[in-house]
Amino acid sequence: MPLVAFVSPKGGVGKTTLAANVAAVLAAQGHEVVGLDLDPQNALRLHLGVPIHEEGGFLARMAEGLSWRDCVRPTRAAISLLPHGHAEPKAALDLTRLVLEQPEVLASQVRDMLSVPQRVVVVDAPPGPTPALSAVLPLADVICVVLLADSGSASFIPSIASGRFLGRGTLAARSAQKAMLVLNQVELGSPLSDAVLEFAQQTMGDRPVSAVARDPAVAEALADRRLPVEGTGPGSDDLALLAERIEGLLALAVPQDRDKPRPTFSALASWGHRR
Repeated sequence: MPLVAFVSPKGGVGKTTLAANVAAVLAAQGHEVVGLDLDPQNALRLHLGVPIHEEGGFLARMAEGLSWRDCVRPTRAAISLLPHGHAEPKAALDLTRLVLEQPEVLASQVRDMLSVPQRVVVVDAPPGPTPALSAVLPLADVICVVLLADSGSASFIPSIASGRFLGRGTLAARSAQKAMLVLNQVELGSPLSDAVLEFAQQTMGDRPVSAVARDPAVAEALADRRLPVEGTGPGSDDLALLAERIEGLLALAVPQDRDKPRPTFSALASWGHRR
């Protein structure tokens, strides 16, 4: 019943791409996976093959008293998806206020998701500190903090190592001990990428640091509605290694049907040319 949270102090770092691909690899390995989107951008669904016009979701309707089980959306990646859902500005503000004042409304639902020992919950959290993130963070087993390998992101690394970006106090410091830093779009041989990677490894100490290479094939895969991890290349390899590292940190039991074929979905499948 582990929970993996993908978080970042800033947007635009590829957090949702990493969350979707890690969830897909874990599902392909035979684990039961629930993908929970807490980000109002509602983008996790697009990475997992849900049509763009389908805007229903879980968090946006949580105030209606719905159970998470009523909002599960099956995907071709064998992930049980809980999209955030579309919310108008006022509804979004009301939702933020609800979770801020009553975090247990969300936390109790997530605990129910985690009640099945074999289930893995992968959370795509909104950027920065938010009430939704604060509600689920104490339940996380691994916190993947995603940054780019650039100078702007490097400035956040000390606050990630200390836990300050997660908030103040003992709970934030405890959560920081569960953090692993993931540097996205790394270019080995680039002086800046190499410097940021070295700085990250020194600053994080004995906590894990992973890297995902900059790879044009990742963008091409997303445009074709394929998960990049299904392809080949340095980006795909690094995404698979990231998922395997998280699987190791969680000490997940090996499913009995480990050798089942990996599900695939792409524009070709949508058009009936690939099964």
